[in-house]
Amino acid sequence: MKIFLTLVFGILISACASTNQTRATTPTAQNYNHLPALQGDYFKINSTYVSRDFHINVRLPQGYHANDATTYPVVYVLDGDSLFPLLAPTHLFLNYDEKLPEAIIVGISYGSFDPTINKRNIDFSASAIDAALGEDGAPRFLDFLKKELIPKIENQFRANAAKRILVGQSRAGYFVLWSALEDPDLFWGRIASNPALTPGRARFFEAAANHTKKDLKVAISSGTRDTEQRQRNATEWGTNWSSRTDAPWAVNLIKLEGGTHAATIGETYRRAMLWLFETEIAAVKVP
Repeated sequence: MKIFLTLVFGILISACASTNQTRATTPTAQNYNHLPALQGDYFKINSTYVSRDFHINVRLPQGYHANDATTYPVVYVLDGDSLFPLLAPTHLFLNYDEKLPEAIIVGISYGSFDPTINKRNIDFSASAIDAALGEDGAPRFLDFLKKELIPKIENQFRANAAKRILVGQSRAGYFVLWSALEDPDLFWGRIASNPALTPGRARFFEAAANHTKKDLKVAISSGTRDTEQRQRNATEWGTNWSSRTDAPWAVNLIKLEGGTHAATIGETYRRAMLWLFETEIAAVKVP
């Protein structure tokens, strides 16, 4: 009997340990309470437009919980699976060193790099003759941002709706530029790092949709160690729209000497954000 009870007790202990280990590694249980530069909030949202779940991490500015009415710009980061934990601390350091205004950072993640879960190829691509079958989800993803995520963020947090910024890299950079054409007013600032311009390349040089705001900005970056095609994309898009009278936005073409396709996204963010907020930074630095 004693041996039997010992075995049962051991099995129960093992089961509890296994359960605790499982809970600790599930996405819904993860948090950044031990990482101050990433602290804020987390929630999962099921999009009725995209028909999939997204994991949303929110980094709140230092001093956010003070009892005041301060509102903050909101930076929406695509590919948050990798870019949120990189750019959220980067923003903090830019606030320290460059006097960049604090901001709420929103990471939009799939929860995995597994292509059965991560559908960036669908969500960040628009329908075109040269598009792969089914890779046409950009309009639905734009609806998700506009009608589901942004309203939730602006209802739940002290967000400055006049200062929304969208950040995307590569295929997500495609979506950043595509959304600028489809709905210019939705984001005050946009940052497209080494963007693709296919499928549907011609659309990126056609007229933008109607817009009313006058202070919109788009930064587009290109690393000199990226592919020749992507370097041409950035140069042609930036040069074209910088000279057009029908451009809804001011354009800043950023050339990163020695920059690569993905690894220099932090420098793109630094230079683009300093440009977007140059007026606010100058005001702080004046003695």
